[in-house]
Amino acid sequence: MAHSGQLADYFKPSLPFTGPIPCGLHDGLMVIIHGTVLPTCDSFKIDFQCGSCPSPHADIALHFNPRFEEGGCVVCNTFERQNWGREERKYEMPFFKGHPFEIRVLVKRDSFQVAVNGNPFVEYKHRIPLSKVNHLSVSGDVDVTMISFQTTAPPGAWCPRAAGISNPAFPPGPYQPQTYPVPYHTSIFGGFYPSRSLILTGTIPLDADQFHVNLKWGEHIAFHLNPRFSEKTIVRNSQLHQSWGPEERGLPSGMPLHRGQSFTIWILCDAHSFKVAVNGQHQFEYNHRVPNLQQIDRLEIEGDVMLTYVQV
Repeated sequence: MAHSGQLADYFKPSLPFTGPIPCGLHDGLMVIIHGTVLPTCDSFKIDFQCGSCPSPHADIALHFNPRFEEGGCVVCNTFERQNWGREERKYEMPFFKGHPFEIRVLVKRDSFQVAVNGNPFVEYKHRIPLSKVNHLSVSGDVDVTMISFQTTAPPGAWCPRAAGISNPAFPPGPYQPQTYPVPYHTSIFGGFYPSRSLILTGTIPLDADQFHVNLKWGEHIAFHLNPRFSEKTIVRNSQLHQSWGPEERGLPSGMPLHRGQSFTIWILCDAHSFKVAVNGQHQFEYNHRVPNLQQIDRLEIEGDVMLTYVQV
């Protein structure tokens, strides 16, 4: 499922997945994959391919293959002219069964640079020209929330920790089951410009009344997303110069959030609106009421919610 933006994104693709890379690979492109490793996972793979032909199989410029069943290692390789090349193995496992992950692949002129959960992980030198690579494939025992593409990224976007930016969504491993403290506040580096997105997952307590997600700068709220369970709706609004605007309440398919259930909310910014999906289903769009989206620099989540994952 692709959405408009700077480049097309894929949201909740079914696996195995193969899809085109918008505009192909080029120096400076960053590919971001959000997902969760299933508890049953033995391995999964991400392939940057030259086409999508399954038989004979397309050449693979980068085969990124975490393997839990071999003592925990990640194998990188290239498949060319129906033959595998020399493996590059790293006996370090940055992924954890049952836990979310974020993979960022920065395409450079000479190599792929891969960061996992905010940490630099591996650099893989190109063996196939970038100009031939035009598809991305993901398969294995993982649940992928989103695949996104950024052509221009602010400093530190590839690897927040290397740039000295804390990323509270991914504490140093090994992971422990966790929730984030609520109220939850974090900075948004570089603004919430078109093509940028926000993912949050959590669980709604059985006695929940409401919670809200605010995209802010200063005392202004550019986007207020407010699920209200007693009213069975999600209220949307903006507060500018200490005044609330007109509320938007319509939900074409009814209330998608329910007490006692887990959820994923995805907010995608495009040129005209915020697009909101809940549990993989598009819900509504909220037209921008502020002209300069890049001034949005803070995320605020408060109310009756247990947060398990936040990624900006």
